[in-house]
Amino acid sequence: IMAESGGGKSSLCAYIYGYRTDYEGTIRFDNRSIGELSIAEWCNVRRNDIAYLPQELRLFPELTALENVELKNRLSRHKTSEQIAEMFDRLGIADKLNSPVGKLSIGQQQRVAIIRTLCQPCSFFLLDEPVSHLDAANNSIVARMVTEEAERLGAGIIATSVGNNLDINAEEVLRL
Repeated sequence: IMAESGGGKSSLCAYIYGYRTDYEGTIRFDNRSIGELSIAEWCNVRRNDIAYLPQELRLFPELTALENVELKNRLSRHKTSEQIAEMFDRLGIADKLNSPVGKLSIGQQQRVAIIRTLCQPCSFFLLDEPVSHLDAANNSIVARMVTEEAERLGAGIIATSVGNNLDINAEEVLRL
């Protein structure tokens, strides 16, 4: 999903994830309006169906990179410690495992948040500007990692961008 800054990409993600309800129309999951979902059903959707990477990352700055990832993985039990370490290595931040996130660059923080997102089983990856602070080399690595995990899970990928697109083969590009 592409649009200029302020074009509604993050709002659309927040609507899909249920963070915001100030929209007109209907959003449906499995032919049900999301407005009909109970809190328990929303928890289930967020736990099992949508792995969300918000643009603002929502990391805990006082925790280490690894602790931020482990918070998600303890809930999902989706990845082994070895798999998590391998993702840090692939993204060139293995030396930052024990560094407080608040002391990392925004690009390093974005890579930590991507790893955290990949630690959740899902039907869809909902990625709001996932590579906005990454160079071309790291964009390609992230794209491969997300694509590999999506294929392994049989999941779809919804990604937003203002120009630095996630380097994947998109079936469709929507412009807002």
